[in-house]
Amino acid sequence: MMGGRASTGVDLSTSEPIEARRQDAPRVARQALAPSTLKARLVSADVVAIAIGMTMAFVWQAIVQPDRLGVQRTHVLLAFVTFPIWLLAMALNKLYLARAVARAGEEVRRILNATLMSVGLMLALSFALQFKALSRLWVLSVVVFVPFALIIERTGARRIFARMRRDGRLSRPIVIIGTDADAIALMHAAERQPELGYDVLGFIGPDDLVTRGGVSVLGRYEDTAEVLAETGATGVLISLASVPSALVNRLTRELCDDGYHVALSSGLRDIDIARFRAQDIGGRTLVYVEQVQRGGMHAVAKRAFDITLSLIALALTAPIALVVVLAVKVTSPGPVVFAQERVGRGGHTFRVLKFRTMVADADARKAELADLNEADGPMFKMARDPRVTRVGAVLRKYSIDEIPQFVNVLKGEMSVVGPRPALASEVEQWTDDVHDRLRVLPGITGMWQVSGRSDTTFDEYKRLDQYYVDNWSLLHDVRILVRTVGVVLTQRGAR
Repeated sequence: MMGGRASTGVDLSTSEPIEARRQDAPRVARQALAPSTLKARLVSADVVAIAIGMTMAFVWQAIVQPDRLGVQRTHVLLAFVTFPIWLLAMALNKLYLARAVARAGEEVRRILNATLMSVGLMLALSFALQFKALSRLWVLSVVVFVPFALIIERTGARRIFARMRRDGRLSRPIVIIGTDADAIALMHAAERQPELGYDVLGFIGPDDLVTRGGVSVLGRYEDTAEVLAETGATGVLISLASVPSALVNRLTRELCDDGYHVALSSGLRDIDIARFRAQDIGGRTLVYVEQVQRGGMHAVAKRAFDITLSLIALALTAPIALVVVLAVKVTSPGPVVFAQERVGRGGHTFRVLKFRTMVADADARKAELADLNEADGPMFKMARDPRVTRVGAVLRKYSIDEIPQFVNVLKGEMSVVGPRPALASEVEQWTDDVHDRLRVLPGITGMWQVSGRSDTTFDEYKRLDQYYVDNWSLLHDVRILVRTVGVVLTQRGAR
Protein backbone atom coordinates (compact mmCIF):
# COMPACT_ATOMS: atom_id res chain seq x y z
CA MET A 1 0.00 0.00 0.00
CA MET A 2 2.82 2.37 0.87
CA GLY A 3 4.65 1.51 -2.28
CA GLY A 4 1.56 2.29 -4.32
CA ARG A 5 1.34 5.82 -2.94
CA ALA A 6 5.02 6.49 -3.38
CA SER A 7 5.00 5.42 -7.01
CA THR A 8 2.91 8.48 -7.82
CA GLY A 9 5.34 10.77 -6.01
CA VAL A 10 7.88 13.14 -7.42
CA ASP A 11 10.81 11.93 -9.55
CA LEU A 12 13.72 14.24 -8.82
CA SER A 13 15.90 12.57 -11.41
CA THR A 14 14.03 14.25 -14.26
CA SER A 15 15.47 17.17 -16.18
CA GLU A 16 12.83 19.59 -14.90
CA PRO A 17 14.57 22.27 -12.81
CA ILE A 18 13.74 22.27 -9.12
CA GLU A 19 13.24 26.06 -9.19
CA ALA A 20 10.51 25.69 -11.79
CA ARG A 21 8.23 23.73 -9.49
CA ARG A 22 5.24 25.46 -7.95
CA GLN A 23 6.28 27.25 -4.75
CA ASP A 24 2.82 27.97 -3.34
CA ALA A 25 1.73 24.30 -3.26
CA PRO A 26 2.31 23.66 0.47
CA ARG A 27 0.31 26.69 1.56
CA VAL A 28 -2.60 25.72 -0.69
CA ALA A 29 -2.43 22.11 0.53
CA ARG A 30 -2.40 23.17 4.16
CA GLN A 31 -5.44 25.40 3.66
CA ALA A 32 -7.31 22.59 1.92
CA LEU A 33 -6.51 20.14 4.72
CA ALA A 34 -6.93 22.58 7.63
CA PRO A 35 -9.31 20.98 10.19
CA SER A 36 -11.14 24.25 10.92
CA THR A 37 -14.55 22.64 10.44
CA LEU A 38 -13.67 19.77 12.78
CA LYS A 39 -12.35 22.23 15.36
CA ALA A 40 -15.57 24.26 15.15
CA ARG A 41 -17.59 21.09 15.70
CA LEU A 42 -15.39 20.15 18.65
CA VAL A 43 -15.94 23.58 20.20
CA SER A 44 -19.69 23.15 19.70
CA ALA A 45 -19.55 19.73 21.35
CA ASP A 46 -17.65 21.24 24.28
CA VAL A 47 -20.33 23.94 24.63
CA VAL A 48 -23.02 21.27 24.83
CA ALA A 49 -20.98 19.22 27.35
CA ILE A 50 -20.38 22.27 29.57
CA ALA A 51 -24.08 23.14 29.42
CA ILE A 52 -25.01 19.58 30.37
CA GLY A 53 -22.53 19.62 33.25
CA MET A 54 -23.92 22.92 34.52
CA THR A 55 -27.48 21.58 34.26
CA MET A 56 -26.50 18.49 36.24
CA ALA A 57 -25.04 20.77 38.92
CA PHE A 58 -28.33 22.71 39.15
CA VAL A 59 -30.36 19.51 39.31
CA TRP A 60 -28.13 18.09 42.04
CA GLN A 61 -28.42 21.27 44.07
CA ALA A 62 -32.19 21.21 43.70
CA ILE A 63 -32.28 17.61 44.97
CA VAL A 64 -29.92 18.12 47.92
CA GLN A 65 -30.93 21.67 48.87
CA PRO A 66 -34.61 22.08 47.89
CA ASP A 67 -34.96 24.86 50.49
CA ARG A 68 -32.45 27.03 48.56
CA LEU A 69 -34.14 27.10 45.17
CA GLY A 70 -34.44 30.87 45.48
CA VAL A 71 -30.66 31.37 45.11
CA GLN A 72 -30.50 29.36 41.88
CA ARG A 73 -31.38 32.48 39.90
CA THR A 74 -28.09 33.99 41.04
CA HIS A 75 -26.24 30.82 40.07
CA VAL A 76 -27.87 30.75 36.61
CA LEU A 77 -26.78 34.35 36.00
CA LEU A 78 -23.24 33.57 37.17
CA ALA A 79 -23.05 30.48 34.96
CA PHE A 80 -24.28 32.46 31.94
CA VAL A 81 -21.84 35.34 32.48
CA THR A 82 -18.85 33.04 32.99
CA PHE A 83 -19.68 30.55 30.23
CA PRO A 84 -17.10 31.98 27.75
CA ILE A 85 -14.42 31.56 30.43
CA TRP A 86 -14.70 27.78 30.08
CA LEU A 87 -13.96 27.87 26.36
CA LEU A 88 -11.09 30.31 26.93
CA ALA A 89 -9.64 28.02 29.61
CA MET A 90 -9.98 25.04 27.26
CA ALA A 91 -8.09 26.93 24.55
CA LEU A 92 -5.38 28.10 26.97
CA ASN A 93 -4.85 24.48 27.99
CA LYS A 94 -4.35 23.57 24.30
CA LEU A 95 -7.39 21.32 24.20
CA TYR A 96 -7.96 22.29 20.58
CA LEU A 97 -4.51 21.20 19.44
CA ALA A 98 -4.46 17.53 18.44
CA ARG A 99 -0.72 17.23 19.05
CA ALA A 100 -1.16 18.43 22.67
CA VAL A 101 -3.81 15.84 23.55
CA ALA A 102 -2.54 12.82 21.63
CA ARG A 103 -2.83 10.75 24.82
CA ALA A 104 -6.17 10.33 26.59
CA GLY A 105 -4.56 10.77 30.01
CA GLU A 106 -3.03 14.08 28.97
CA GLU A 107 -6.39 15.29 27.66
CA VAL A 108 -8.06 14.47 30.99
CA ARG A 109 -5.30 16.33 32.87
CA ARG A 110 -5.79 19.41 30.71
CA ILE A 111 -9.58 19.26 31.18
CA LEU A 112 -9.10 19.22 34.96
CA ASN A 113 -6.69 22.14 34.73
CA ALA A 114 -9.21 24.07 32.62
CA THR A 115 -11.90 23.29 35.22
CA LEU A 116 -9.84 24.66 38.10
CA MET A 117 -8.97 27.75 36.07
CA SER A 118 -12.61 28.37 35.11
CA VAL A 119 -14.01 27.84 38.60
CA GLY A 120 -11.28 30.05 40.07
CA LEU A 121 -12.18 32.87 37.69
CA MET A 122 -15.88 32.25 38.38
CA LEU A 123 -15.34 32.67 42.12
CA ALA A 124 -13.22 35.78 41.57
CA LEU A 125 -15.94 37.30 39.35
CA SER A 126 -18.68 36.45 41.86
CA PHE A 127 -16.65 38.21 44.56
CA ALA A 128 -16.05 41.24 42.35
CA LEU A 129 -19.73 41.50 41.43
CA GLN A 130 -20.71 40.86 45.05
CA PHE A 131 -22.95 37.88 44.33
CA LYS A 132 -24.53 36.86 47.60
CA ALA A 133 -25.52 33.45 48.94
CA LEU A 134 -23.20 31.56 46.62
CA SER A 135 -23.74 27.85 47.36
CA ARG A 136 -20.60 25.85 48.05
CA LEU A 137 -22.54 22.71 47.09
CA TRP A 138 -23.28 24.21 43.66
CA VAL A 139 -19.64 25.19 43.14
CA LEU A 140 -18.50 21.69 44.13
CA SER A 141 -21.13 20.19 41.82
CA VAL A 142 -19.81 22.27 38.92
CA VAL A 143 -16.27 21.06 39.66
CA VAL A 144 -17.51 17.46 39.47
CA PHE A 145 -20.17 17.43 36.74
CA VAL A 146 -18.70 19.75 34.11
CA PRO A 147 -15.35 17.92 33.71
CA PHE A 148 -17.23 14.61 33.88
CA ALA A 149 -19.41 15.69 30.94
CA LEU A 150 -16.38 17.02 29.06
CA ILE A 151 -14.41 13.80 29.54
CA ILE A 152 -17.34 11.72 28.26
CA GLU A 153 -17.76 14.01 25.26
CA ARG A 154 -14.03 14.07 24.46
CA THR A 155 -13.85 10.27 24.71
CA GLY A 156 -16.55 10.02 22.07
CA ALA A 157 -14.81 12.65 19.91
CA ARG A 158 -11.50 10.81 20.22
CA ARG A 159 -13.09 7.61 18.95
CA ILE A 160 -14.73 9.42 16.04
CA PHE A 161 -11.43 11.07 15.04
CA ALA A 162 -9.58 7.74 15.29
CA ARG A 163 -12.17 6.09 13.04
CA MET A 164 -11.92 8.93 10.53
CA ARG A 165 -8.12 8.59 10.46
CA ARG A 166 -8.34 4.84 9.96
CA ASP A 167 -10.74 5.44 7.06
CA GLY A 168 -8.31 7.96 5.54
CA ARG A 169 -10.73 10.88 5.93
CA LEU A 170 -8.57 12.77 8.41
CA SER A 171 -4.97 12.01 7.53
CA ARG A 172 -1.88 14.19 7.44
CA PRO A 173 0.42 13.61 4.44
CA ILE A 174 4.01 13.56 5.66
CA VAL A 175 7.51 12.84 4.43
CA ILE A 176 10.14 11.07 6.56
CA ILE A 177 13.54 12.76 6.51
CA GLY A 178 16.18 10.07 6.85
CA THR A 179 16.71 6.67 5.30
CA ASP A 180 18.21 4.55 8.09
CA ALA A 181 16.61 1.68 9.99
CA ASP A 182 14.95 4.10 12.42
CA ALA A 183 13.33 5.98 9.53
CA ILE A 184 11.98 2.74 8.06
CA ALA A 185 10.71 1.71 11.50
CA LEU A 186 8.85 5.05 11.71
CA MET A 187 7.11 4.29 8.44
CA HIS A 188 6.07 0.82 9.59
CA ALA A 189 4.85 2.22 12.93
CA ALA A 190 2.67 4.75 11.08
CA GLU A 191 1.36 1.96 8.87
CA ARG A 192 0.49 -0.24 11.89
CA GLN A 193 -1.35 2.62 13.63
CA PRO A 194 -3.58 4.29 11.02
CA GLU A 195 -5.55 5.90 13.84
CA LEU A 196 -2.64 8.33 14.25
CA GLY A 197 -3.47 9.75 10.84
CA TYR A 198 0.02 9.78 9.29
CA ASP A 199 0.04 9.18 5.53
CA VAL A 200 3.70 8.55 4.60
CA LEU A 201 4.37 9.74 1.04
CA GLY A 202 8.06 8.82 0.95
CA PHE A 203 11.55 9.49 2.26
CA ILE A 204 14.12 12.24 1.84
CA GLY A 205 17.75 11.16 2.00
CA PRO A 206 20.90 10.27 0.06
CA ASP A 207 20.39 10.56 -3.67
CA ASP A 208 21.94 7.16 -4.43
CA LEU A 209 18.92 5.39 -2.88
CA VAL A 210 15.80 4.63 -4.88
CA THR A 211 13.53 3.00 -2.31
CA ARG A 212 13.59 2.27 1.41
CA GLY A 213 11.24 -0.32 2.86
CA GLY A 214 9.32 -0.43 -0.41
CA VAL A 215 8.68 3.34 -0.42
CA SER A 216 10.40 5.79 -2.77
CA VAL A 217 13.16 8.17 -1.73
CA LEU A 218 11.77 11.39 -3.18
CA GLY A 219 14.86 13.58 -3.01
CA ARG A 220 18.02 14.69 -1.24
CA TYR A 221 18.19 16.63 2.02
CA GLU A 222 18.80 19.89 0.14
CA ASP A 223 15.63 19.29 -1.88
CA THR A 224 13.35 19.10 1.16
CA ALA A 225 11.37 22.28 0.50
CA GLU A 226 10.83 21.38 -3.15
CA VAL A 227 9.74 17.81 -2.34
CA LEU A 228 7.21 19.05 0.22
CA ALA A 229 5.88 21.61 -2.27
CA GLU A 230 5.52 19.03 -5.02
CA THR A 231 3.93 16.27 -2.92
CA GLY A 232 1.63 18.52 -0.88
CA ALA A 233 2.94 17.07 2.39
CA THR A 234 2.00 19.13 5.44
CA GLY A 235 4.61 17.79 7.85
CA VAL A 236 7.78 15.78 8.32
CA LEU A 237 9.18 13.17 10.69
CA ILE A 238 12.94 13.55 11.12
CA SER A 239 15.05 10.57 12.13
CA LEU A 240 17.77 12.01 14.38
CA ALA A 241 19.83 8.85 13.97
CA SER A 242 20.03 9.42 10.22
CA VAL A 243 20.33 13.18 9.74
CA PRO A 244 23.35 15.25 10.90
CA SER A 245 22.53 17.43 13.92
CA ALA A 246 23.39 20.71 12.17
CA LEU A 247 21.01 19.82 9.34
CA VAL A 248 18.29 18.83 11.82
CA ASN A 249 18.52 22.26 13.45
CA ARG A 250 18.35 24.11 10.13
CA LEU A 251 15.49 22.02 8.74
CA THR A 252 13.49 22.29 11.97
CA ARG A 253 13.74 26.09 12.05
CA GLU A 254 13.04 26.60 8.36
CA LEU A 255 10.16 24.14 8.09
CA CYS A 256 8.46 25.45 11.24
CA ASP A 257 8.77 29.01 9.88
CA ASP A 258 7.13 27.84 6.64
CA GLY A 259 4.19 26.41 8.57
CA TYR A 260 4.99 22.72 8.36
CA HIS A 261 4.46 20.28 11.24
CA VAL A 262 7.82 18.91 12.43
CA ALA A 263 8.33 15.86 14.67
CA LEU A 264 11.71 14.45 15.69
CA SER A 265 12.33 10.77 16.35
CA SER A 266 14.73 10.24 19.24
CA GLY A 267 15.35 6.61 18.34
CA LEU A 268 14.19 5.53 21.80
CA ARG A 269 11.66 2.71 21.90
CA ASP A 270 9.11 1.45 24.43
CA ILE A 271 9.69 4.16 27.04
CA ASP A 272 6.43 5.73 28.21
CA ILE A 273 6.18 9.32 27.03
CA ALA A 274 5.01 10.33 30.52
CA ARG A 275 8.57 9.66 31.74
CA PHE A 276 10.14 12.20 29.36
CA ARG A 277 11.00 15.71 30.51
CA ALA A 278 12.64 18.31 28.30
CA GLN A 279 15.66 20.18 29.70
CA ASP A 280 17.73 23.02 28.35
CA ILE A 281 21.52 23.13 28.80
CA GLY A 282 23.29 25.98 27.08
CA GLY A 283 20.71 26.14 24.31
CA ARG A 284 20.81 22.40 23.73
CA THR A 285 17.67 20.33 24.25
CA LEU A 286 18.02 17.27 26.43
CA VAL A 287 15.42 14.62 27.15
CA TYR A 288 15.49 13.45 30.77
CA VAL A 289 13.91 10.03 31.44
CA GLU A 290 12.26 9.66 34.85
CA GLN A 291 13.12 6.55 36.84
CA VAL A 292 10.48 3.90 37.52
CA GLN A 293 9.82 3.52 41.25
CA ARG A 294 8.82 -0.05 42.08
CA GLY A 295 9.87 -0.27 45.73
CA GLY A 296 8.94 1.47 48.97
CA MET A 297 5.49 3.00 49.14
CA HIS A 298 4.91 2.20 45.47
CA ALA A 299 5.22 -1.52 46.21
CA VAL A 300 2.96 -1.16 49.28
CA ALA A 301 0.34 0.66 47.19
CA LYS A 302 0.41 -2.01 44.49
CA ARG A 303 0.07 -4.80 47.05
CA ALA A 304 -2.84 -3.04 48.76
CA PHE A 305 -4.43 -2.49 45.35
CA ASP A 306 -4.02 -6.20 44.50
CA ILE A 307 -5.45 -7.46 47.79
CA THR A 308 -8.44 -5.10 47.74
CA LEU A 309 -9.32 -5.84 44.14
CA SER A 310 -8.90 -9.61 44.62
CA LEU A 311 -11.18 -9.73 47.66
CA ILE A 312 -13.84 -7.72 45.81
CA ALA A 313 -13.51 -9.89 42.70
CA LEU A 314 -13.78 -13.16 44.64
CA ALA A 315 -16.82 -11.90 46.52
CA LEU A 316 -18.61 -10.70 43.37
CA THR A 317 -17.82 -13.82 41.35
CA ALA A 318 -18.66 -16.36 44.08
CA PRO A 319 -22.09 -17.24 42.55
CA ILE A 320 -20.50 -17.62 39.10
CA ALA A 321 -17.72 -19.78 40.54
CA LEU A 322 -20.28 -22.10 42.14
CA VAL A 323 -22.04 -22.60 38.78
CA VAL A 324 -18.68 -23.21 37.07
CA VAL A 325 -17.68 -25.82 39.64
CA LEU A 326 -20.87 -27.76 39.01
CA ALA A 327 -20.64 -27.40 35.20
CA VAL A 328 -17.01 -28.58 35.01
CA LYS A 329 -17.62 -31.48 37.42
CA VAL A 330 -20.71 -32.76 35.62
CA THR A 331 -19.53 -32.41 31.99
CA SER A 332 -16.02 -33.93 32.10
CA PRO A 333 -13.98 -36.19 34.39
CA GLY A 334 -11.07 -34.71 36.32
CA PRO A 335 -10.43 -31.99 38.88
CA VAL A 336 -12.40 -28.73 38.77
CA VAL A 337 -9.36 -26.54 39.39
CA PHE A 338 -6.30 -27.02 37.23
CA ALA A 339 -2.95 -26.22 38.88
CA GLN A 340 0.10 -25.78 36.67
CA GLU A 341 3.65 -24.85 37.57
CA ARG A 342 4.67 -21.42 36.24
CA VAL A 343 7.69 -19.18 36.68
CA GLY A 344 7.14 -16.06 38.79
CA ARG A 345 9.15 -13.10 39.98
CA GLY A 346 12.85 -13.73 40.34
CA GLY A 347 12.53 -17.12 38.63
CA HIS A 348 10.70 -18.70 41.57
CA THR A 349 8.08 -21.27 40.55
CA PHE A 350 4.51 -21.45 41.82
CA ARG A 351 1.32 -23.28 40.89
CA VAL A 352 -1.08 -21.06 38.97
CA LEU A 353 -4.76 -21.88 39.51
CA LYS A 354 -7.46 -21.96 36.82
CA PHE A 355 -10.82 -23.58 36.34
CA ARG A 356 -10.10 -26.58 34.13
CA THR A 357 -11.03 -25.86 30.51
CA MET A 358 -9.34 -28.88 28.89
CA VAL A 359 -9.61 -32.64 29.14
CA ALA A 360 -7.81 -34.18 32.11
CA ASP A 361 -4.89 -35.54 30.03
CA ALA A 362 -4.28 -32.27 28.12
CA ASP A 363 -0.60 -32.03 29.05
CA ALA A 364 0.08 -35.58 27.86
CA ARG A 365 -1.53 -34.83 24.49
CA LYS A 366 0.39 -31.59 23.92
CA ALA A 367 3.33 -33.35 22.24
CA GLU A 368 1.14 -34.87 19.53
CA LEU A 369 -0.19 -31.37 18.67
CA ALA A 370 3.23 -29.72 18.47
CA ASP A 371 3.16 -29.58 14.67
CA LEU A 372 -0.14 -27.66 14.79
CA ASN A 373 1.23 -24.85 16.99
CA GLU A 374 0.10 -21.50 15.54
CA ALA A 375 2.41 -19.34 17.67
CA ASP A 376 5.99 -18.45 16.89
CA GLY A 377 8.68 -18.57 19.56
CA PRO A 378 8.45 -20.75 22.68
CA MET A 379 4.70 -20.29 23.23
CA PHE A 380 2.06 -22.87 22.26
CA LYS A 381 -1.27 -21.67 20.90
CA MET A 382 -4.07 -23.11 18.77
CA ALA A 383 -7.22 -21.27 17.76
CA ARG A 384 -9.21 -24.55 17.78
CA ASP A 385 -7.45 -26.70 20.34
CA PRO A 386 -9.18 -30.13 20.39
CA ARG A 387 -8.31 -30.55 24.07
CA VAL A 388 -10.68 -27.73 25.11
CA THR A 389 -14.03 -28.94 26.44
CA ARG A 390 -17.37 -27.35 25.50
CA VAL A 391 -17.72 -25.78 28.93
CA GLY A 392 -14.06 -24.77 28.81
CA ALA A 393 -14.60 -22.89 25.54
CA VAL A 394 -17.26 -20.75 27.22
CA LEU A 395 -15.07 -20.15 30.27
CA ARG A 396 -12.18 -19.07 28.05
CA LYS A 397 -14.34 -16.85 25.87
CA TYR A 398 -15.31 -14.71 28.86
CA SER A 399 -12.06 -15.25 30.87
CA ILE A 400 -14.06 -16.90 33.67
CA ASP A 401 -11.40 -19.61 33.97
CA GLU A 402 -9.03 -16.99 35.42
CA ILE A 403 -11.11 -16.37 38.57
CA PRO A 404 -9.10 -18.76 40.84
CA GLN A 405 -5.96 -16.75 40.09
CA PHE A 406 -7.18 -14.10 42.50
CA VAL A 407 -6.20 -16.66 45.16
CA ASN A 408 -2.68 -16.62 43.71
CA VAL A 409 -2.76 -12.83 44.07
CA LEU A 410 -3.80 -13.02 47.72
CA LYS A 411 -0.91 -15.46 48.33
CA GLY A 412 1.53 -12.95 46.84
CA GLU A 413 2.47 -15.19 43.91
CA MET A 414 0.81 -13.00 41.29
CA SER A 415 -0.47 -9.48 40.78
CA VAL A 416 -3.76 -8.46 39.21
CA VAL A 417 -1.79 -6.73 36.43
CA GLY A 418 1.55 -7.96 35.13
CA PRO A 419 3.27 -10.04 32.45
CA ARG A 420 1.78 -13.39 31.51
CA PRO A 421 3.06 -16.17 33.85
CA ALA A 422 5.27 -18.37 31.67
CA LEU A 423 5.89 -22.11 31.68
CA ALA A 424 9.34 -23.37 32.70
CA SER A 425 9.73 -24.89 29.21
CA GLU A 426 9.17 -21.44 27.69
CA VAL A 427 11.63 -19.72 30.03
CA GLU A 428 14.35 -22.19 29.01
CA GLN A 429 14.07 -20.87 25.43
CA TRP A 430 14.11 -17.17 26.37
CA THR A 431 16.93 -14.87 25.40
CA ASP A 432 18.56 -12.71 28.08
CA ASP A 433 16.42 -9.65 27.34
CA VAL A 434 13.17 -11.58 27.95
CA HIS A 435 14.31 -12.55 31.47
CA ASP A 436 13.87 -8.89 32.49
CA ARG A 437 10.13 -9.53 32.75
CA LEU A 438 10.83 -11.69 35.82
CA ARG A 439 11.63 -8.52 37.77
CA VAL A 440 7.92 -8.13 38.58
CA LEU A 441 5.09 -10.44 39.61
CA PRO A 442 3.18 -12.07 36.73
CA GLY A 443 -0.40 -10.89 36.33
CA ILE A 444 -3.89 -12.13 35.64
CA THR A 445 -4.13 -9.50 32.93
CA GLY A 446 -1.53 -7.38 31.20
CA MET A 447 -0.58 -5.45 28.10
CA TRP A 448 -0.32 -8.56 25.95
CA GLN A 449 -3.71 -9.87 27.06
CA VAL A 450 -5.46 -6.58 26.24
CA SER A 451 -3.61 -5.97 22.99
CA GLY A 452 -6.71 -7.15 21.12
CA ARG A 453 -4.58 -9.15 18.70
CA SER A 454 -4.84 -12.91 19.25
CA ASP A 455 -2.32 -13.44 16.45
CA THR A 456 0.39 -11.40 18.19
CA THR A 457 3.88 -12.63 17.38
CA PHE A 458 6.30 -13.67 20.10
CA ASP A 459 8.40 -10.56 19.44
CA GLU A 460 5.34 -8.37 19.97
CA TYR A 461 4.35 -10.35 23.07
CA LYS A 462 7.88 -9.90 24.41
CA ARG A 463 7.90 -6.18 23.61
CA LEU A 464 4.54 -5.51 25.28
CA ASP A 465 5.54 -7.27 28.50
CA GLN A 466 8.92 -5.52 28.50
CA TYR A 467 7.17 -2.17 28.01
CA TYR A 468 5.03 -2.86 31.08
CA VAL A 469 8.03 -3.81 33.22
CA ASP A 470 10.05 -0.77 32.14
CA ASN A 471 7.23 1.75 32.58
CA TRP A 472 5.22 0.41 35.53
CA SER A 473 3.01 2.71 37.55
CA LEU A 474 -0.20 2.18 39.50
CA LEU A 475 -2.02 4.47 37.07
CA HIS A 476 -0.76 2.27 34.25
CA ASP A 477 -2.29 -0.75 36.04
CA VAL A 478 -5.63 1.05 36.26
CA ARG A 479 -5.56 1.82 32.53
CA ILE A 480 -4.91 -1.85 31.70
CA LEU A 481 -7.76 -2.95 33.97
CA VAL A 482 -10.15 -0.57 32.23
CA ARG A 483 -9.05 -1.95 28.85
CA THR A 484 -9.44 -5.50 30.23
CA VAL A 485 -13.14 -4.89 30.88
CA GLY A 486 -13.62 -3.85 27.26
CA VAL A 487 -11.63 -6.82 25.98
CA VAL A 488 -13.63 -9.33 28.05
CA LEU A 489 -16.94 -7.83 26.91
CA THR A 490 -15.92 -7.92 23.24
CA GLN A 491 -13.79 -11.10 23.43
CA ARG A 492 -10.89 -9.38 21.64
CA GLY A 493 -8.07 -10.39 23.95
CA ALA A 494 -5.08 -12.61 23.36
CA ARG A 495 -5.08 -15.98 25.15
